[in-house]
Amino acid sequence: MKRRDFLILSAANCMVLSSPTLLFGAQRPKILTKPIHSTGEAIPVIGMGTWQTFNVGTDTALMDSRTQVLSTFLEAGGTVVDSSPMYGSAQNVMGYALSKLNRPKVFSADKIWTRSGDTAADLNQSGSKWGVERFDLMQVHNLLNWEEHLPRLLEMKKEGKIRYVGITTSHGRRHSDFESVMKRYPLDFVQLTYNVDDREVERRLLPLAKDRNIAVLANRPFQGGTLPDQLKGRAKLPDIAKELGCTTWPQLLLKWVVSHPAVTCAIPATSKVEHMKENMVACTGTLPDQAGRDAILKAFEGA
Repeated sequence: MKRRDFLILSAANCMVLSSPTLLFGAQRPKILTKPIHSTGEAIPVIGMGTWQTFNVGTDTALMDSRTQVLSTFLEAGGTVVDSSPMYGSAQNVMGYALSKLNRPKVFSADKIWTRSGDTAADLNQSGSKWGVERFDLMQVHNLLNWEEHLPRLLEMKKEGKIRYVGITTSHGRRHSDFESVMKRYPLDFVQLTYNVDDREVERRLLPLAKDRNIAVLANRPFQGGTLPDQLKGRAKLPDIAKELGCTTWPQLLLKWVVSHPAVTCAIPATSKVEHMKENMVACTGTLPDQAGRDAILKAFEGA
C-alpha cells in the first residue's frame, strides 16, 4: 500500500471511530417517533427516566456506570431524558454524565417541585445541576403548588426561557384535579402512570389529552420493575411479538404502552446497560394496532 493511500485510509478510520453518527448511523434501525402536538416536533417513543436509578450520590464508579447507561440510550437514538429535584442526586448525576459525554443533544425534561412560589429559582437550580441553559420541558411535579408554578411556567415559555410546559402525576394521584388543570390551561405535555397493570388513565385522562392535543409521557411502564419480574420465566410471548420485532416481555410491554393513540413517549428507568439496550428495541420496528394490543393484554392477563 502506498503511503498516500495508507494515510487516507487511516484518516477515514479515525473519523469513523470518533463519530457516533458514522459508527452507528448505517446500522441503527429506523427510530419510531411521535409528534408533540403543539408544534409537530417529533420525539422517539422511548425515553429515559432517572427516578431511583440515577440517585447514586457522589460515588464515581456508580456515576460512571450511569454515564454508560445514558451513552447507550443516546447511541440507540434516544433523546428524551426526564428527572426531578425529588429524585435525590439524579440531577447532579445527569449533569455529570452529560459533561463526560461532551454535552450531547438531549430533550431535557425536568420538574418544579417546591411548596414555595419561587419558580425561577427552582428552575435555575435544576439547570445548574444539569448544566443546561434552557430546558426543553418543565413540568409541575405531582401538581405541587401548581396554582403558582403553572402560570409562571407559561410566562417563561412565552419569554423563551423554556420550550414546553407540562404537569405530572403518578400512582393514580389527584386524577380529578389533573383533569381540571388539563381542561383549563394550554399544556404541551402531561406525564402520568400507564402500563398493562395500571390502566386507570384510559377512562378519562388519555382521551382528554387526545382531544386537547396534549402530548403524553408515560411513567412507570413496568410498574416500578414489578411487571418484568412477574412475567420472568412464566409467560410465553404471544405470537404477535415476532411480528413486532420483540423477543422479550419488557419490549412488548413498552410497545403496548406507546401504541396507545394518546401516548407520545414512555420513560422507563434503568441502571443497567443491557436493560437499556433491551428497552430501546421497542423504539424500532412497528407498533401494534388495536387487535395487537388486545392480544398482548390477553397474554399478560393469562400469565
